[in-house]
Amino acid sequence: MAEKLPSYGGQAVIEGVLMRGTQSVAMAMRAPSGEIILHEEPLDSIYHSKLTRIPFLRGLVVLWDALGLGMRLLTVSANTQTGQEEKIEGPTLYITLGISLLLGIGLFFLAPAALGQLAERVFGWSPWAGNLVEGIIRLAILILYIWAIGQMKEIQRVFGYHGAEHKTINAFEAGAELTPENVAGYSIEHPRCGTAFLLTLVLISILVFSLLGPLPVGLRLISRILMIPVLAGLAYEYIRWTANHLSSPLVRLLIRPNLALQHMTTREPTLDMLEVSIAAFCCMIQKEPKREIQTIA
Repeated sequence: MAEKLPSYGGQAVIEGVLMRGTQSVAMAMRAPSGEIILHEEPLDSIYHSKLTRIPFLRGLVVLWDALGLGMRLLTVSANTQTGQEEKIEGPTLYITLGISLLLGIGLFFLAPAALGQLAERVFGWSPWAGNLVEGIIRLAILILYIWAIGQMKEIQRVFGYHGAEHKTINAFEAGAELTPENVAGYSIEHPRCGTAFLLTLVLISILVFSLLGPLPVGLRLISRILMIPVLAGLAYEYIRWTANHLSSPLVRLLIRPNLALQHMTTREPTLDMLEVSIAAFCCMIQKEPKREIQTIA
């Protein structure tokens, strides 16, 4: 059942799929020759530490480590498939990750905050109205950004692998035999998707930032940065809670916007994409404790 699998997830990488379980992470890549190359490694001890059992804090710990893990394995995928010997690792990897985060914060948090403040001054709106406009702008930027990159052929293939990852997990949770033909019939939607996390974070930000009330422009921008960990923790707990209560009609209603947005970040995969996704999942699941697999299935 889906609600028994809060720790399982996947991520599309260049011509491949990354699957993370409770004990290990596995990546399957389609080499230029056509063969599937597998890479598997155990998860860091932080995934089994006491920190991951503390509500709100666990989300920050797992998300931060997942960023580094995804970035590093994305590099492994790119290097493997292009045959490059020059690898991005160590300080270079984290500098690249840091720059990406700064650009993301500027685009999705600081720019909407500045525009919201400008709207308050120009139109004489209340801080509540300005915060609402800020949230709408943030949501619009997110949707437009996803739509824009989705027009690129390379990203469309990544989104196809993303769809393959969702279908594979859905098929496994339904107890189906994992063959490309069987998996193809399952949904590209999944409640624990990272897309759902992003939309949830944006929607929660509207409420949280509205509660802060009127702030000078400088303090307003600083507050947006400082509140990101709080928003991430809240969004993580919300996604976790909904995944554990999918049998509730109310929860299924609440997650509809998240599932709808996933249609922008997924594409119907080809059978060869499904083959890669299944290979990654089977590699990962072999490292999972048999007791947990039986409980999950």
